[in-house]
Amino acid sequence: MSATYLVTDGIAVVTMNNPPVNGLGFANRVGIADGLAKAAADPAVKAVVLTGAGRAFSAGADITELDGPKAMAEPNLLTLIKMVETSSKPVVAAIHSICMGGGLELALSCQYRVASPGAQIGLPEVKIGVIPGAGGTQRLPRVLGVETAMNMIVTGEPVKSELLASLPGQKLIDQMVDGDLLAGAVKFAQGIAAVRPMPSVRDLKVKHPNPDAYVQFVRNMVKGMSKNFPAPMACVEAVAASLKARTLDEGIAEELRIFRGILNSPEARALRHAFFGERAASKIPDVPESTPQRAVNTVGVIGAGTMGGGITMNFLNAGIPVTMLEMKQDALDRGVATIRKNYEAQVKKGKLKQDKYEQRMALLTTTLSYDDLKQADLVIEAVFEEIGVKETVFKTLDAIAKPGAILASNTSTLDVNKIAHFTQRPQDVVGMHFFSPANVMRLLEVVRGADTAKDVLATVMTVAKKIKKTAVVSGVCDGFIGNRMIEQYSRQAGFLLDEGCTPAQVDKAVEKFGFAMGPFRMGDLAGNDIGWAIRKRRAVEYANLKYSKTADLLCELGRFGQKTQAGWYDYQAGKRDAIPSAVVEQMVVDHRKELGITARKVSDEEIVQRLVYALVNEAAHILEEGIANKASDIDMIYLTGYGFPLFRGGPLCYADTVGLYNVVLTMNRFAQNPLDDGAFWTPAPLLAKLAAEGKSFT
Repeated sequence: MSATYLVTDGIAVVTMNNPPVNGLGFANRVGIADGLAKAAADPAVKAVVLTGAGRAFSAGADITELDGPKAMAEPNLLTLIKMVETSSKPVVAAIHSICMGGGLELALSCQYRVASPGAQIGLPEVKIGVIPGAGGTQRLPRVLGVETAMNMIVTGEPVKSELLASLPGQKLIDQMVDGDLLAGAVKFAQGIAAVRPMPSVRDLKVKHPNPDAYVQFVRNMVKGMSKNFPAPMACVEAVAASLKARTLDEGIAEELRIFRGILNSPEARALRHAFFGERAASKIPDVPESTPQRAVNTVGVIGAGTMGGGITMNFLNAGIPVTMLEMKQDALDRGVATIRKNYEAQVKKGKLKQDKYEQRMALLTTTLSYDDLKQADLVIEAVFEEIGVKETVFKTLDAIAKPGAILASNTSTLDVNKIAHFTQRPQDVVGMHFFSPANVMRLLEVVRGADTAKDVLATVMTVAKKIKKTAVVSGVCDGFIGNRMIEQYSRQAGFLLDEGCTPAQVDKAVEKFGFAMGPFRMGDLAGNDIGWAIRKRRAVEYANLKYSKTADLLCELGRFGQKTQAGWYDYQAGKRDAIPSAVVEQMVVDHRKELGITARKVSDEEIVQRLVYALVNEAAHILEEGIANKASDIDMIYLTGYGFPLFRGGPLCYADTVGLYNVVLTMNRFAQNPLDDGAFWTPAPLLAKLAAEGKSFT
């Protein structure tokens, strides 16, 4: 959508109107340029007010056009900024709600700026792996000083307008407007319409008492913090250029050089992929945004253990009342005590105010009776991962839950269709697979059963947003998306032990690649007995499945992980430090001897490739089968739920970066390893097709 033009009392009001956040897309830029031209040509117009309709001034670039031809089509943002800056009549930016990125850069080109309290002002480009590219790194230091501007640009965090307006010597905001912003802006514009010469950010100087020392200090600090992300350091260098450049134009030229250099870096592409992917995840092809939704005002949670307690906290945090059910009072008491402990820790750290803590706990009701869940709008079970237990729960819920209640299972692997048909209302049943710890992890796998109603799906996706989760839809299969893939990853980790690696070597290689933790540390955290139970079930269902027996041997020793202070690693009471275990290393050596395998030296490169490409190949099968809607959904699951490095964009984005042809070549080589599962390394048909055609997943 474009911008609108209206003349009020000698003031032209140009209003950006491109919902939801007035992105500076092509049509919007054309509308602004037309408005400026009309104002310039009309003798009755003395000044211009530039503002945004709806809930934003402008959030910057229109992300739907970011990588397309319209992004730089004329008038591009740089052209628009020049038009505003050279206007023969003063332009007043009326800032409210959101003024970010290109929106702020446009506002900085105006001769004056007024703002409503509470407006979020910032340059967040660093969060998608780039730097501001339309003068932001050069103009913001001129109006706020180098240090404030540097902090805002390097972190990408917005700052409220009233705080910025209170800074001594600031030139960003000329006037704060309480009440009607547009009326206040028009009045302000009338007051300055005749003032000449007109002020310009261009004319302000960038000053610092000790610029070289300050910039070097920031370089040292940011270098240590940014690690695998080049954008923060690029931001530092761009702001530093504002101190050295003789003119604004010289500084902008350097900013543009840095921007172009980083725009197509693998890290920037990965961050943009993640940015778009998170927003695309909520879009389900056959469930329109207009789909009616069910009201979810009360929630029931069955189970007060680690998962049940964490799930409960999500809803309490969002102000939604929860009734938590357990079969025994002592289990219920332990669950409530854990919730209190978690909140009290937040209070102690200053992350949660005491009154907020009390408000949240007041929303929690506990019970030993299913009857108390009769009026719940949504019920989530978080009981033991065994189909017989799930059957009992859902048959009971079917009998007592009100019509239209959504019945959700937190299962991580079990068949949601089977669970749904334990009820007479399979259309109301859905999987809501939270990740542990459920009150911390962002990912929510929403499992769509064959009969799950569209309004149930739409409702659950909205609920996910309310509780601040990244929700990704999965079809029904064993393990859904995330755990189905991680099984192949874990199988490769086991084969690597058989062939000569130690758990620590595998973990270190993967962590160096960027994973939050390697497969063996992850197993110890989650509980090795969980995987053991799954493998026992697999042994019945898939008798010929090949995997290393080391994980079973570990569990037979009672080494279930951190909860037993012994898993793949040793642990000390009260600490999470993973200490390499002589017992485990000897167990692996003995098993290797039993198999008649001579240990070989395995490179870190091979470790990473086998683990990551195992994810990629299984993901390709998942896409082919329609279990996942799109490649970015799979990447979001791994970025938000499995610790895949953000700067690599997820398994499929990373595979695209490597080149699918190269991935397939490597997989074909792995297929020749007699100690591996050669059949698994046959490229999935989709992967083989894309590689042959020179295409990519994302």
